Amino acid sequence: MIRGERVVLRAIESGDLERCHQWMNDPEVKRFLSMRFPISMVQEKQWVEGERDPNKELHLAIEALEGEHIGNCGLMNRDTISRHAELGIVIGNKEYWSKGYGTDAMLTLCGFGFTQMNLHRICLRVLDVNARGIRCYEKCGFQHEGRLREAEFKHGAYHDMLLMSILADEFREQWPERWPTGAGEQ
Repeated sequence: MIRGERVVLRAIESGDLERCHQWMNDPEVKRFLSMRFPISMVQEKQWVEGERDPNKELHLAIEALEGEHIGNCGLMNRDTISRHAELGIVIGNKEYWSKGYGTDAMLTLCGFGFTQMNLHRICLRVLDVNARGIRCYEKCGFQHEGRLREAEFKHGAYHDMLLMSILADEFREQWPERWPTGAGEQ
């Protein structure tokens, strides 16, 4: 387990299947995700129980400190030579929206990625209409890198996809308390 200030990140277990299935079929939850179509329980089970190459993908459940599974996050498309990965996050339990849990999960995951996985850069993609997500990513220190114009068709309209990233040195400077002494020294 990876402990943050408000959350714990842990492996996704088969007992999480029902919640994950509900979240991925909730229009509000998946509004800003790249998912468009309903997900069957069989499809969700294949994803939850799927075999993944740990050198390429890390998928984790987000739990509030009280033990409630509230979402999922991960580092995908990891490149071990260039030392970068793409971050994804969803807070599926809407009772935990806009209360700092997503920010803590982001900081906890980034801290782990930089100090334990030896990443140099973590990037993400976010729809330009996802104001809450963009605020969270900026608060965490992610910088805007680019814009893919009208790259995503959602809800009857085309939207720009924003590209954002943070480098290990930027994260360490902004969040020294999330960087254990001696971690990532080269």
